[in-house]
Amino acid sequence: MLLDSITLGALTLRNRIVVSPMCQYSSPDGVPTDWHLVHLGSRAVGGAGLVFTEATSVSPEGRISPGDTGIWNVAQAEAWSRIAGFIRGQGAAAGIQLAHAGRKASTDAPWRGGGALDAAHGGWTPVAPSAIPFDAGYPAPNTLDATGIAKVVEDFRAAAQRARDAGFEVIEIHGAHGYLIHQFLSPLSNTRTDEYGGSLENRARLLREVIGAMREAWPAPMPLWVRLSATDWAEGGWGIDECVQLAHTLREDGVDVIDVSSGGTVPHPKVLVGPGYQVPFAARIRREAGIATATVGLITDARQAEDILQRGDADLIEMAREFLRDPYFPRRAAKELGGAVRVPEQYARAW
Repeated sequence: MLLDSITLGALTLRNRIVVSPMCQYSSPDGVPTDWHLVHLGSRAVGGAGLVFTEATSVSPEGRISPGDTGIWNVAQAEAWSRIAGFIRGQGAAAGIQLAHAGRKASTDAPWRGGGALDAAHGGWTPVAPSAIPFDAGYPAPNTLDATGIAKVVEDFRAAAQRARDAGFEVIEIHGAHGYLIHQFLSPLSNTRTDEYGGSLENRARLLREVIGAMREAWPAPMPLWVRLSATDWAEGGWGIDECVQLAHTLREDGVDVIDVSSGGTVPHPKVLVGPGYQVPFAARIRREAGIATATVGLITDARQAEDILQRGDADLIEMAREFLRDPYFPRRAAKELGGAVRVPEQYARAW
């Protein structure tokens, strides 16, 4: 099954292997560079069915770091167009993950410590549903008012239009890992008492408004994914029961795939990590909400991935670190499972 095609909306993927979004922290002014062309293009050449960009911000203040990619202006969209075109030219689908970091914005690159940046070092004041810092040493974010929320929704809509113009074939809304949309979903980061806080319906309002606005620029059957954290791994936080309820609602809203991850709301969660540790979350959402799921997290070999699909625990397999180790993982999977993947004509003499 891993090497079988799958149709999602108007798009058919050549296999079920997906390159998960991986931040590179290497973009001047939000513009992707040749690094991104080679990084993402290599995975397309390697045989993946779908290649996602890193978390790409819909606004300057929504970046995780000053080095994040963006798609809030024409120059960024034009740079992405070249990359998306190359990915498509290798037979893979080009996907973009649209994101807003919320209170986790304005941080340094991981190899420089990853801490919060102040204005003197290129940082800015982040925004969030409530004025609760992410962790000690992080600033208290500005609470989004009605005008600020409306801007976030419009920023996602405009980014979807630019993504379409740039030639992307899949959009994923980043609603996980403690970033802005997840911050609205989790009671640990959202203590509002207005129509965006309290009940699940209210905490999910921003995400659903973003989906509605984006569908104006990205109409069905163009595939729309949402990445969700299934749990905060923290008492009193967002959990799998509410995630299943939300996934059912998102299916009715026209979302095609739930990309199931976990964590990110609290800085030091207690997580029992092991191979495929997030698969049970994807399996439960798939079965109870009746929506296609992608699973990710310590999936590192072809047989493991194949077994997940054969059990019906997910519809697609996402990999991140394994693709950093081996851009040609799909070829290794094909050899192990007895299948085949497309080889570029330029490389055919090696196979």
